[in-house]
Order: sequence, then C-alpha cells, then structure tokens
Amino acid sequence: MRSLFYALTALAVIGLAFWAYRENYETQEAQGKAQQLQRQIADARQRLRVLNAEWAYLNRPDRLRDLAEINYDKLGLLPLQPYQFGKIDQVAFPPEDDLLPITNPVDVSNMEGLQ
Repeated sequence: MRSLFYALTALAVIGLAFWAYRENYETQEAQGKAQQLQRQIADARQRLRVLNAEWAYLNRPDRLRDLAEINYDKLGLLPLQPYQFGKIDQVAFPPEDDLLPITNPVDVSNMEGLQ
C-alpha cells in the first residue's frame, strides 16, 4: 500500500512538473506577444505623430494662401462677401407641433436647492 502511495505521489509530482513547464512556456509566449503588440502600438503612434506634423506643415495658412494665389485662375476662387452669409430669420425651424413633448422629465442634477 505504501509503495502505491509513493508511486501515485511521484506521478502527481511529475504531472505537476509537466504542467508547470507548459505554463511557463505559454506565459513566455504570451509575454512575447504582448511586447510585440506594444512595439506595434509605439510604431503606430510614431507614424501618427509624423502624419500630424506633416498635416500641420501642409496646412500652414501662408502656404495655403500662396497656393490659392498661384492657382487663382484654375480654381476660380473669390473672396467671401457679406451677402453670402445667411441671417437667423432665414433658418427654417420646425414648428412647435412637430417637437416631441416631454411628459415625464427626469431630474439629473444633484443640486436640488437650485430649482
């Protein structure tokens, strides 16, 4: 009986050692993937910073003004005039009947004394 117990204990130890060995390698693989993803994220952030810098450089007002002047004939651009803007009374607001009525308003503020 004692030898059976020793054999089962030895098998349990071997099984646990094998499990720990596999878990160790799976953990190392997961850490490697995480590090690779972190590098990819860092590279993507760097590319985004470069693209933002290029966008800011290409959208400088003085550069755009020069391009507009150079291509004035091709684009047919004209300066903005005051009559091109609308007035507030020209905006067509929906009639009051079309608005949804609020039947059960819900108080979402925590300032009960201000009402």
